[in-house]
Amino acid sequence: MKKVAFFDTKEYDRTWFGRLEKSFEIKFFKEKLSPENADLANGFDGAVAFVNDTISGDVIRTLTEGGTKVLAMRCSGYNNINFKAAHDCGLTVLRVPVYSPYAVAEHAMALLLTVNRKIHKAYNRTRDFNFSLRGLTGFDLNGKTVGVIGTGKIGRIFIKICKGFGMKVLAYDPYPIDNPDFEYTTLDEIYRESDAISLHCPLTDDSHHLLGAEAFGRMKKNVIIINTSRGGLIDSEALLSALKERKIAGAGLDVYEEETELFFEDHSQQIVNDDILARIVSLPNVVLTSHQAFLTAEALKNIAEITIGNLEDFFAGRTLKNVVCYDCAEGVPTTDCTKCNKDNP
Repeated sequence: MKKVAFFDTKEYDRTWFGRLEKSFEIKFFKEKLSPENADLANGFDGAVAFVNDTISGDVIRTLTEGGTKVLAMRCSGYNNINFKAAHDCGLTVLRVPVYSPYAVAEHAMALLLTVNRKIHKAYNRTRDFNFSLRGLTGFDLNGKTVGVIGTGKIGRIFIKICKGFGMKVLAYDPYPIDNPDFEYTTLDEIYRESDAISLHCPLTDDSHHLLGAEAFGRMKKNVIIINTSRGGLIDSEALLSALKERKIAGAGLDVYEEETELFFEDHSQQIVNDDILARIVSLPNVVLTSHQAFLTAEALKNIAEITIGNLEDFFAGRTLKNVVCYDCAEGVPTTDCTKCNKDNP
């Protein structure tokens, strides 16, 4: 039986993967995969990692030197992987391209509704029996314009949800789909016309800090920003400035660009040294959740099943449906790459 090292384990991982571990001998580690503990995988045939693990060249070399032949990401994103090192060392990288796009899209709408209607503020008030309506005014979503950046599976489901609210949709994607039932336009028009902007695109060199000072400066006043994709899509310092200057009405964030050492853990009894995050969280018009958009029972079940299936296919020598090829990881081909099933999240 093949041995698999499972990093950054949470209780829900044990629940779902434990039900499916008949195919492999799985060793669960609480530690994140990083240069300091990659050697925990020595003697294991494969490894399973997550979105905030550090998969650098040093980590990959340690894995492969210890006998690891395959890295199965239990997520869709892979911007945390040094693919040149993986290619040079012969490490196959697999992922879960789709687990539940509905989970993430629905969470994005939940953030938009919460920020707009001040649900978080009302919740805190009423627990103290304060039933004042002061400062709780929002706006109707019906008839408003939402800009959706990224029209992969999640983005398209979010568009359907927005249409259900009667919103006008403007969309942008460098690789537009054929025959869309929504309108593609430019980023400039999205910035200029949107009452809300939601990000549903992968983090690449081109999309890093897609929303920064220059983009915020072009946006319609009082826009709401939603991000359930990757923290690095937004320049956090620029976002803080735009919020303080009241250029932006609010932000609903499930991700943060410096989240790696913070998210998925309890830091409530510690002093967090990230001053930008501390200031963003303190603002009354910001709702920050803990990278939980994916966290539904359906998604967790699918992640476990697909990850195990990916490993079974690899060790059985079958065609790999969910491999990430080196070219795609480096951003060379478009979404029609014949080497893998790359798709925007």
